[in-house]
Amino acid sequence: MTSPERYILAIDQGTTSTRCILFDRRATVVAVARAEHPQSYPRPGWVEHDAARIWRDTQRLIARAMRSAGIGASQVAAIGIANQRETTVVWDRATGVPVAPAIGWPDTRTSSLASALDPALIGAKTGLQPATYFSATKVQWLLDHIPGLRARAEKGEVLFGTMDSWLIWNLTGGREHLTDVTNASRTMLMDLSTLAWDASLLDVCTIPQAMLPSIRSSSEVYGAASSVLPGVPIAAAMGDQQAALFGQTCFAAGDAKCTYGTGGFLLMNTGSTPVRSTHGLLTTVGYRIGSDPVAYALEGSIAVAGSLVQWVRDGLGLIGTASEIETLAGTVADNGGCYIVPAFSGLFAPHWRSEARGVIVGLTSYITKGHLARAVLEATGWQTREVVDAMNADSGLALTALNVDGGMTADNMLMQIIADVLDVPVVRPMVAETVSLGAAYAAGLAVGYWSDLQDLRNNRHRAGRWLPAMEATRRAAEYRKWQRAVDAAVLFSSVGDHGQT
Repeated sequence: MTSPERYILAIDQGTTSTRCILFDRRATVVAVARAEHPQSYPRPGWVEHDAARIWRDTQRLIARAMRSAGIGASQVAAIGIANQRETTVVWDRATGVPVAPAIGWPDTRTSSLASALDPALIGAKTGLQPATYFSATKVQWLLDHIPGLRARAEKGEVLFGTMDSWLIWNLTGGREHLTDVTNASRTMLMDLSTLAWDASLLDVCTIPQAMLPSIRSSSEVYGAASSVLPGVPIAAAMGDQQAALFGQTCFAAGDAKCTYGTGGFLLMNTGSTPVRSTHGLLTTVGYRIGSDPVAYALEGSIAVAGSLVQWVRDGLGLIGTASEIETLAGTVADNGGCYIVPAFSGLFAPHWRSEARGVIVGLTSYITKGHLARAVLEATGWQTREVVDAMNADSGLALTALNVDGGMTADNMLMQIIADVLDVPVVRPMVAETVSLGAAYAAGLAVGYWSDLQDLRNNRHRAGRWLPAMEATRRAAEYRKWQRAVDAAVLFSSVGDHGQT
């Protein structure tokens, strides 16, 4: 009698929703359960989550995915977790109740704390730059603003964690308080070289070490689940973008992926030595499998990608649905000399000019809404080019292909534009759920469900591939025009600052 098929359960805890997905040995999606959760904005710049609700949702979604697949706990080989990064939870060790709403990663209430930090110290230790984005100042803010919390933290009566820590603590019935190296590398508290909490950073941020989780690899058995899927090993945790890197099987130095959604997150595997960026990128941990050497990564974020399409739809009313942007852009052969720099909240990597503002340049009476649509898609392409150029310069590695995922990859014209401006193939995988797949892969490796990295590569199947088709002279000329448009976005802000017209 053959034994029943076994599966890996991935929990993808994201910014706006949580998903539970079951994968089989061929990396095929067997069942999916998803639920959105609200974000609250109690004051300008504040972004909060209800961490207790997210845990309740997770329990419900696990049960729904299991019912959908028609399986029991004995058929789940392991659980892997991918999570929104930097979002901060502090909870009571004894009761498990959060002491305050979770502070979301986009929250900017800690700007004064971040600006007081020494960029040289933070950069040298963590590969990051002081910013409200990361967890450290969020923890510091809670300790400063909740009466008695700092004293309790020093005694270890309250615990800090990112969403992976929160879920693992609850899944194990409060037995395990830990995080993995990818999430720890986004707190602004971990030394990239030692992979340990850094005493000088804790001192600068006035955070007691007693409240911190232990740091583990991304793929190992952390403990067993208790009330939910009792006895099933919890065997992986990764920040969502690192999980996508792993799910895309970017295992060699120089391999890169970009996730295109509201914005774009581009990560390049740089190997076992951290590469310190001098071109406006972040240095981070890519993943660590058990006791193997760490794979480091460079990361560049594009602030506005899909949200530019949303603006064209909702703000300008040029299209009725996001998918119509491709059809409209296809009505013209080129952009007609029009370029859009979507610096709605400044320019992100590699420029980091928060004062810059969005511009449309090259407008003439010849320009139609088709040309504008084309310029919208090209804006994502050229922003990707800027980040890739910075990565190539920092790493000394030349990108040979870009692996892509996310909602915008359904736009075939955009994929061709990216291939053209990068002059490398763009590859979209068959399994679109690369974040969840990365968590599943890491968990499966930890328990022997998959044998090695080659086993994972064998599961990869290509759904689409776009080859560059633009002449080199045209590519160079178009890029120069884009760079002048970026200069205009910065110039516009400086003119505005002086009240000139």
